[in-house]
Amino acid sequence: MPNRLAHETSPYLLQHADNPVDWWPWSTDAFEEARRRGVPVLLSVGYSSCHWCHVMAHESFEDPQLAALLNEHFVAVKVDREERPDVDAVYMEAVQAATGQGGWPMTVFLTPDAEPFYFGTYFPPAPRHGMPSFGQVLEGVRSAWADRRDEVGEVAGRIVADLSGRSLAESLAEGDQRPPRPEDLAGALLGLTRAFDAVHGGFGDAPKFPPAMVLEFLLRHHARTGSVGALEMVEATCAAMARGGIYDQLGGGFARYSVDREWVVPHFEKMLYDNALLCRVYAHLWRATGSDLARRIALETADFMVRELRTDQGGFASALDADSDDGTGRHAEGAYYAWTPEQLRAALGDRDAEFAALYFGVTEEGTFEEGASVLQLPDSGGLVDAARVASVKERLLAARAERPRPGRDDKIVASWNGLAIAALAETGAYFDRPDLVQAATDAADLLIRVHMDWKARLHRTSRDGTPGTNSGVLDDYANVAEGLLALSSVTGEGVWVEFAGFLLDTVLVQFTAPDGTLYDTAADAERLIRRPQDPTDNATPSGWTAAAGALLSYAALSGSSLHRDAAERALGVVTALGGRAPRFIGWGLAAAEAALDGPREVAVVGPPDDPATRALHRAALLGTAPGTVVALGAPGEDDAVEVPLLMARPLVDGRPAAYVCRRFACEQPTTDPEELAERLGS
Repeated sequence: MPNRLAHETSPYLLQHADNPVDWWPWSTDAFEEARRRGVPVLLSVGYSSCHWCHVMAHESFEDPQLAALLNEHFVAVKVDREERPDVDAVYMEAVQAATGQGGWPMTVFLTPDAEPFYFGTYFPPAPRHGMPSFGQVLEGVRSAWADRRDEVGEVAGRIVADLSGRSLAESLAEGDQRPPRPEDLAGALLGLTRAFDAVHGGFGDAPKFPPAMVLEFLLRHHARTGSVGALEMVEATCAAMARGGIYDQLGGGFARYSVDREWVVPHFEKMLYDNALLCRVYAHLWRATGSDLARRIALETADFMVRELRTDQGGFASALDADSDDGTGRHAEGAYYAWTPEQLRAALGDRDAEFAALYFGVTEEGTFEEGASVLQLPDSGGLVDAARVASVKERLLAARAERPRPGRDDKIVASWNGLAIAALAETGAYFDRPDLVQAATDAADLLIRVHMDWKARLHRTSRDGTPGTNSGVLDDYANVAEGLLALSSVTGEGVWVEFAGFLLDTVLVQFTAPDGTLYDTAADAERLIRRPQDPTDNATPSGWTAAAGALLSYAALSGSSLHRDAAERALGVVTALGGRAPRFIGWGLAAAEAALDGPREVAVVGPPDDPATRALHRAALLGTAPGTVVALGAPGEDDAVEVPLLMARPLVDGRPAAYVCRRFACEQPTTDPEELAERLGS
């Protein structure tokens, strides 16, 4: 019989709806039940495309004996971390503080007052590598709760008191809150240079994650300063990732991370946020250098998102699983993507299979498991028959399509769709792909219609056109605003700027402390054991740094000193962290580059169908000056203008014109696209 999760909308929770465990969703009712029964709470946090979450579910949560033990002595609560990043953040902080590491599935035991007292991540079904079995953990916690309840309560109280102490953000707020200066960003560049892997690209050692936000900073730093080293790090990293196994050489799109430092073997889950961020980085790299490789990867990644992740409602699904059926009924990681020489021969015939094996680096020994290889692009010396490659890829894609597909988590997350809107709008504009701009517009429409209410409050998730019950967190407001501002720059539709302004006003009211620091949850959100507040980037820009960037762009379009001041206060954290931990605040560093440069504000005025207007608009969009904002409008009555930057900007001698400004102080307008490009560093 299905448990309570059968009534949820999260694909992750629904995966556990038929477990023999009597799961509860996160709710006050669950903790009331624990209080009534006098038992502790097991909190299990994961997400739909998490490989080890699936493993623990099959090994433990589907085991009737373990389920019976769990049901008798605990109240079991299951949380989708992508729906409730606030719950995940609070308890992950406790796990990391107690164990020195974290990950998913996250396993935490709580008192009925939601206070944590024992932590872990994945637990195996039998003792292994020094880890206790999940059954042993349950018995140990049950015994401690029954025999040493006072001691457990004291431990939980100390943990909560420690978590409720000074946060990183509060400590930083007492220091230097000024926005970064050029020397601060130069120091961040030095730190990144020291951590750079000059052989394989990227930063640090294995596992290696795509550093999209750091790459965006480096591109902007190069644009502002001309730093050759900054651009070289971007080019080397982007080339290595694009040629490695982390990139799907057949279908496009990036996997979550590489388990090795060479980018060969990925963790195969494909996340919307990674692909949105990387699509934008490769598009910006093309804008800076004209690289054919960057152009190809940007377009293929955009096409992957539209083809594989777009939902019937026009939004973008969260992820594709790492696992799929390997053809024997067994779920295996990477089964959909890896190839053996025999599989190549079956799909292509002997002659083309030999060519494909050389081209994609498929060997008899394999680079993955059981003699299979992850497709890569080893250096071919440039001697490649493009037509033959295209034919081989087409046939391999057709053969792969016959395999069981990975599952798709089809919930819409507002924040990640905001990232996708920005990437698709800009990629579509750069490469004359109106279909991509339309896909961005459709996703923006969905967010406004389904996720946003009349008070400019966001639902974090939706599924099948129905909003979830979870309130948006800071990164939802910030990244959706970022996406809408980028979409307005491309389409010239000022209404997107207005909607972004509504969301950013909510950021100022609900998420901003009097000292200018930012919280991840709204002031009126559900109270947890502490209010999360983390300025560092993780897999996506932190809400804090994303808000700083969006506030800065909105201020540049609207002339609002209120939003500009809020952005500069928020950037104080970059001053504090940029030199010490630049890999973990890349988006903040990128926003700081924009603030140092202005950012440039470009108002393009002219009839929308006039080729001269379109030429000026394209030159503005292709400008590399950090964080440039673009407003496009036809000449008309100022009181009808939706974007203040366009007000009092007439044609020049009856011709379309572009005005380049900083803080609304403008240079002489130009009617020449080449001159505009030169002013913007194209």
